[in-house]
Amino acid sequence: QVQLMESGGGSVQAGGSLNLTCEMSRNHRTSCMGWFRQASGNAREGVAAIYTIDGHAVYVQSVEGRFTISHDNEQNTLYLQMNRLTPEDSDIYYCAAGMTRRERVCHLNPATVDHWGQGTQVTVSS
Repeated sequence: QVQLMESGGGSVQAGGSLNLTCEMSRNHRTSCMGWFRQASGNAREGVAAIYTIDGHAVYVQSVEGRFTISHDNEQNTLYLQMNRLTPEDSDIYYCAAGMTRRERVCHLNPATVDHWGQGTQVTVSS
């Protein structure tokens, strides 16, 4: 059974930083992993995804240049470094594994995700 364990959420002031971590069960590998976020009553939104074979990353435009996704193949752990956070980034963030892709580009489509983490809350105050 695939397990995704997130950590690193919390509360920060605008302009601050957080680093999210997602540990995936060691005996499972996937070519695409990513981070999604969802506020209460809203649809789940893709934030960033990474092709774990070579590290090719994609981002939603609103976080481009502020967030960095990375993956440690040895530890099978996914990271999301979030800088210059704004109140609009406040959401529950979910780790995801097994999305579809086209060549090296993983899709930021929640409908294609195979496995989800339990979510971690990020709150940014102004």
